[in-house]
Amino acid sequence: MPIAQQKITPCLWFDTEAEAAANHYVSIFKNSKIVKIGRYGKEGKEIHGKQAGSVMAVEFEIEGQKFVGLNGGPQFKFTEAISFQITCETQAEIDHFWSKLTDGGKEVQCGWLKDKFGLSWQVVPRVLPELLGNANAEKADRVMKAMLQMKKFDIAALQKAAA
Repeated sequence: MPIAQQKITPCLWFDTEAEAAANHYVSIFKNSKIVKIGRYGKEGKEIHGKQAGSVMAVEFEIEGQKFVGLNGGPQFKFTEAISFQITCETQAEIDHFWSKLTDGGKEVQCGWLKDKFGLSWQVVPRVLPELLGNANAEKADRVMKAMLQMKKFDIAALQKAAA
């Protein structure tokens, strides 16, 4: 299977869930698709341990960003050291991504969540850096205080804190 043709392509290591994860992600984002599915052959089973014909890698695209999901085995798990940030214009957008990605996963803090595959995401309003970077330090501090009390971001509450 040829690897996605962009300079840098995130490769997400799964045990056996690459196809399910890719299908889940493309169902959430509007401009998304499965590009290719590659399967393990007979060769190398003594090394990779996968059955011939099982899914090896799934190339998929989300909003123009290409990804590869690899079924590599149980050796590695996702950590919060890597996450994907979704910049949202509206509360409806935040609510959409939050509900879809936390389904089977878990809410964390300050716009962070883990999806049902253990991958970390940040669902962030586009206005947040502006609110946190307000020249008026008291306003910025109030936004920070409000933000630290949230799991899913509430744009109206953040703007109210800044007012």
